[in-house]
Amino acid sequence: MLQSNLTDDIWDGKYRLRDSLGAPIDQSIHDTNKRVVDAVYVNEPDENKRFALDMLERFDFVPGGRTLAGAGSPHQVTMINCFVSRKIEDSMQGILTAFSDAMLTMQKGGGIGMDFSTLRPNGARVRGVGATSSGPLSFMDTWDAGCRTIESAGNRRGAMMATMICDHPDVLDFIVAKRTPGRLTQFNLSVMVTDDFMSALAADEMWDLGFRVPRGDGEHVEVLQRNGEPWYVYKRLPARDLWKMIIRNTYEHAEPGLIFIDRVNQRNNLFYCEEIRCSNPCGEQMLPPFGDCNLGAINLANFVLNPFTDDARFDLDRFKTVVAESVRFLDNVLDVTKFPLPEQAAEAAAKRRIGLGFMGLGNMLMMLKIRYGRGAVPLLRGILSEFAEASALLAAERGSFPAYAPEFLTGYNVSMRSKPVRALIKKYGIRNGVLLTIAPTGTTAIYAGNVSSGLEPTFSFRYRRNVRQADNSMAEYTVVDKGWLDYCKAFGFDPE
Repeated sequence: MLQSNLTDDIWDGKYRLRDSLGAPIDQSIHDTNKRVVDAVYVNEPDENKRFALDMLERFDFVPGGRTLAGAGSPHQVTMINCFVSRKIEDSMQGILTAFSDAMLTMQKGGGIGMDFSTLRPNGARVRGVGATSSGPLSFMDTWDAGCRTIESAGNRRGAMMATMICDHPDVLDFIVAKRTPGRLTQFNLSVMVTDDFMSALAADEMWDLGFRVPRGDGEHVEVLQRNGEPWYVYKRLPARDLWKMIIRNTYEHAEPGLIFIDRVNQRNNLFYCEEIRCSNPCGEQMLPPFGDCNLGAINLANFVLNPFTDDARFDLDRFKTVVAESVRFLDNVLDVTKFPLPEQAAEAAAKRRIGLGFMGLGNMLMMLKIRYGRGAVPLLRGILSEFAEASALLAAERGSFPAYAPEFLTGYNVSMRSKPVRALIKKYGIRNGVLLTIAPTGTTAIYAGNVSSGLEPTFSFRYRRNVRQADNSMAEYTVVDKGWLDYCKAFGFDPE
């Protein structure tokens, strides 16, 4: 089938609003775009609504899938793509509370990430009941089953991320857990790697796996002190062996991912008021407890003038207007969406995180005749500087995010911005504590005419794609890269 049919198929299956009986309410993609803008801009003047609608109609900006599906819907769903769980307390009550949070979040349409490092390892003492723990992986199995149950009740697949710190005694089992067929299929897994581990790896030193709770059998390698309390070493192994295990499993099974967690916290804009221990399910946005992932992407391929010629250039003036409205759009989402939990709403209100990213980078570079790679960095750096400026100017209108403090200006990312941008932030503050998230944009990039996804290059100019239908059958489509189509149009070639 044709590529245009695939756009309609994605729209019909994922973003088209239907009533409780499944009858369509949106009759066209235009109806969907208008529904979304009317909901997100409910408190905005008509001029802003018209600009935002035009932006969506042209696919200059594509909101995240949850916003496209949920904005203006009578259903009790969220427009936010993903969240991170509260810190899981190492008690049965704490585990059950976090589990309930996760199920309620997924029921409302949001994915969620959890750090299981806080739970005592398999074989650890449980003093209150005179038993030993079954470990965090056994509870992950419970989350996995719950996610499958929630998925079966709706038409959007559940998604979760699980993280574990690199010195947890169960990290070895965590790394290989998904080798068991059918286990933890609703999870993505990532190991949080510390600077201390990387130093031990570089020096070819031993590495301790331990926890603050003793082994049930008392067979500790050693008892050390951490933060003035006993820390029980369950196992000691060469750091290189743990690293090889991670890399081998990732090569052979595509998981686990790696999160350099100390670097994440050092470079977090909000380093002064939060600690991060997890990410959203796809790993593109690191989030604190109850943090949200409010996504949207600007289509860079739409801003090239005279593509594929020596006169090709990026239309920075039009891009700046779209960036400004995209920041406004996502900032509005925070005020009109339904949050699954009140703690998530409070966290979003305090820090006003948005995840504005882009798609079509690969196509844009093709059109500008710039090789994908290092040579594209200066252009991309200039493009990204517009995001912070737009949020600072929005702060002049609406005020900074409530958790803003002078320390924000000393953060790693802010210190790399240009002097004019830092001056704007110093003068007005900034509306959004976090701005930039480069999501994969897999489905939304195809929906936008099959532009290249996220920041990736075009992987194929032409391929076949199978799409599962509502009745579980498969429809096959021929998908052609937008950059290739535009190239053929420019030079009179047949794209077939």
